[in-house]
Amino acid sequence: MSQQPPPVTATLAAYLVNASPEAVPAAVRLEAVRTFVNWVGCAVGGSRHAAVTTALAALSPFSGPARASVLGRSERVDPLLAALLNGISSHVFDFDDTHLRTVIHPAGPVLSALLAFAEHQAVRGDDFIHALVLGVEAECRIGNAVFPAHYDIGWHITGSAGVFGAAAAVGRLLELDEQRMAWALGLAATQPVGLREMFGSMTKSFHPGRAAQNGMTAALLAARGYTSSEQALEAPRGWLNVLSTSHDSTEITEGLGSSYEISTNSYKPFACGIVIHPVIDACLQLRKRDGFELDAVRAVRLRVHPLVLELTGKTEPRSGLEGKFSVFHAAAVALCEGDGGERQFSDRAVLDPSVVELRRRVSAQVDTTLEADAADVDIELADGRHLHLHVEHAIGSSHRPMSNADLEHKFLGLGEDVLGEARTRRLLDACWNVEHVEDIAAIATAART
Repeated sequence: MSQQPPPVTATLAAYLVNASPEAVPAAVRLEAVRTFVNWVGCAVGGSRHAAVTTALAALSPFSGPARASVLGRSERVDPLLAALLNGISSHVFDFDDTHLRTVIHPAGPVLSALLAFAEHQAVRGDDFIHALVLGVEAECRIGNAVFPAHYDIGWHITGSAGVFGAAAAVGRLLELDEQRMAWALGLAATQPVGLREMFGSMTKSFHPGRAAQNGMTAALLAARGYTSSEQALEAPRGWLNVLSTSHDSTEITEGLGSSYEISTNSYKPFACGIVIHPVIDACLQLRKRDGFELDAVRAVRLRVHPLVLELTGKTEPRSGLEGKFSVFHAAAVALCEGDGGERQFSDRAVLDPSVVELRRRVSAQVDTTLEADAADVDIELADGRHLHLHVEHAIGSSHRPMSNADLEHKFLGLGEDVLGEARTRRLLDACWNVEHVEDIAAIATAART
């Protein structure tokens, strides 16, 4: 007789239902607020991207009653569609947060669902932040259980695990009991989304949006008594076994309530895949330190972590979205323009002749001794000199996290072109004050044009 698997789904559901807000340390709540600030900035900043405009044009004719905001825009749609669209906009610049252990972008699925729900039903700020903490806990613990095997076979883990975060967070606000929370997790388990093949296209940003929409759907159905397996994670034909070649389910249940995954959340200083950040950091430092002429650069040689070429090895990107997955473009544009923001990963920058010319002088070699947040850059000049820099830990990594001031600078840079300076600053202040807001819908309203 085969041994029954441990009750992972039920254990997680019980925690999500019974976790006390008072038990969450102040430092954890602060990190949740930082996560919210970063996410709102990214969603507003990405709101005018063609991916958002196209999705809105395609789907808004089928929207239900227009009760929810698309951040950074004037349109209102139904909450499920708003969850999708805000998930797209918050991720389309690849500028959002990262759970470094799994490379999940936690906020997109969870906050896109939470904010849309909060425009349907009034939610206080402290309850909103607690739901965010729990949603991130669910998605990242499930991600921990299957990473890297799940990612290695081609799943975009932000979509496939993020759906659990959205279901857990909205389920908490719906005050689901343990059985209904287990059903919500089961409904989430049957709706995974996201293939890594889509990286470099609009569909990558569709993944967190659809995860938000699917997770919200799961919680709403469960609240009305829509049943699912109550062993959706651990069963032989459940999520862990079907979607990954290996897993450790203890990662989901051990230490619940004694540690918090959101505490390790990180925020991007550069608008591209996080594995490229050490190279950009090094190139920007070399540009500032040595002040060389670009015409004098004979070659740029990179030594990088193995994931860099696996994830960002596009040598001839054709669009801004593809540029986010080209370490060669990232190095060249950082040296040419002295930055790594969304403008450096636009179609304009990727097709700029001077950037293209320098990009073709960039080469990269894998160095298995390097950590994921390290890189080594050597620039050979025409006169034979070599300019060298080794970055041990890139800015934005756990060793060099972005400060509150860094996050504010990023937020203002993303929001001002959309909302104007004064409105962006007011929105930023409201986001920092989120725990004390009586109705979260007011922040969504402030983020509309």
